[in-house]
Amino acid sequence: MSSPSSPVTEKSPGRAVFAFILVMVAFDFLSFGIIAPIFPDLIRSFEGGDFARASSIIGWFGLAWASMQFIFSPILGAWSDRFGRRPVILISCFGLCFDYVLMALAPSLGWLFVGRLISGITTSNVATAFAYITDVTPPEKRAKAFGLISAAFGLGFIIGPALGGLLGNGNHHLRFPFWALPRSVLPTPLRLFCSSRVLAA
Repeated sequence: MSSPSSPVTEKSPGRAVFAFILVMVAFDFLSFGIIAPIFPDLIRSFEGGDFARASSIIGWFGLAWASMQFIFSPILGAWSDRFGRRPVILISCFGLCFDYVLMALAPSLGWLFVGRLISGITTSNVATAFAYITDVTPPEKRAKAFGLISAAFGLGFIIGPALGGLLGNGNHHLRFPFWALPRSVLPTPLRLFCSSRVLAA
């Protein structure tokens, strides 16, 4: 008697998880691209308008972000195996929001650099995202699911710089994009954090 309803209850969380993972990955890379148009001007504002110095600093910031990705991608993947996908993914989402609030309020280049380090760590959850997709997707559908995840990467990269340029133009403060992103990201993890059916550990 319970068999007709069981496929629905099994598929529902899988669809919800997959949708959340797509949104999370898109936001990870949107968060990287959204600051690209305003970051050079923001750094120049700390360096008294020195273009050469600001260019050098942007290079170091990029290296720091990529290094955190390189170091923490396998670490977060291992933690998700040990402690569950849900806590790792949700903590990284909250960490990303905290990071952007920190960079919005950063009073110096040092704090801005700390923000880029945190951003590199929190967006290292891609390995966990792929593991979660593997967990909830049948083998015959995984190639399509991984393709959609890759499309979410591209979507974040495409929308990020355009949105950053729009939000950080002359009509707004340079740090406005840092405030806009947490307001968009926070509601979804908060709802999922309270859900027992979605992203169960």
